[in-house]
Amino acid sequence: MINRRGQSTVRATLKDSFGRTIRDLRISVTDRCNFRCFYCLPHGEPPIAPKDRMLSYEEIELAAELFVSLGIEKIRLTGGEPMMRRDIETLVEKLARLRTRGLRDLAMTTNGYFLPARAASLKRAGLDRITISLDSLRRENFQRITGTDALARVLEGIDAAKRAGLRPIKINAVIVRGYNETEVADLAAFAREHDLIMRFIEFMPLDAAYHWSRDKVVSGREIRERIEGRFPLVPIEEERGSNTAVRYRFADGAPGEIGIIAPVTEPFCGACSRIRLTADGQIRTCLFSTVEYSLRDVIRSGATRDEIIEFICRVVTKKEAGHRINEPDFTPPSRTMSFIGG
Repeated sequence: MINRRGQSTVRATLKDSFGRTIRDLRISVTDRCNFRCFYCLPHGEPPIAPKDRMLSYEEIELAAELFVSLGIEKIRLTGGEPMMRRDIETLVEKLARLRTRGLRDLAMTTNGYFLPARAASLKRAGLDRITISLDSLRRENFQRITGTDALARVLEGIDAAKRAGLRPIKINAVIVRGYNETEVADLAAFAREHDLIMRFIEFMPLDAAYHWSRDKVVSGREIRERIEGRFPLVPIEEERGSNTAVRYRFADGAPGEIGIIAPVTEPFCGACSRIRLTADGQIRTCLFSTVEYSLRDVIRSGATRDEIIEFICRVVTKKEAGHRINEPDFTPPSRTMSFIGG
């Protein structure tokens, strides 16, 4: 189809070798974070990359525009903590302009610490919605998990996101046995009280300090059972498609929603639509990839637009069939979650 300016309005479709359509791009904008979550940072210390290795906002904008031209519909900014990147609103504003090219959703994942002061400016810049990490509602346990005494600040951030209209608000909780499995029902109650989408995530082998072990994984089934011990749930009938979470509503009609993300015990790789761009410009075709492809180097080599697009398409065909967590030869990524991006 041709529009009045003589431009094609048919968007390209980015597919991997298994026929999966790639619609979601997660862009890590920094490896820096003001929290020290044990499951994310190695030994609690951030891996600070040299500034010249990081993608500039102009390079991120170019990469995002090319991905959108290839059919990407959703972009999520991650980190580290994305608001540790200076003037992140400037990048949000640049990416929001891609709605005229086909972008449908622009989101951010954050620890919530900076939201009290910046939720409104993020909304004005063009951010659609927000996902906030919250692993505990108990001050001491929150500090144990995150290495930071900032629970009150994160709760303020949730309120600020509501006032700014950054909806729907999703709250992510990584559930780890021995840390917060006893709080699952309390977190569900928090979702009911504040009309939030509460998403419970199984503990994954993504920490470079190798704290992960299978006996620390609280399965999606156990998470649901713990919630239903207090609040009966009803599945939300829908085609799951490429969604990571199995969704539930409360049987008594209370506000809020529950999502359970179980990549370890119930893998959902077969319909994966995601690809990732790290803070230093590496394409990762899977969260658990052991190989990366440097889009940064291609962009900085002076490659033409068509050459960059060809590189992206070629990399996408190398997307893995699945993450292999449950296979005997599984090898965890050498990089931490703080650099890969949540």
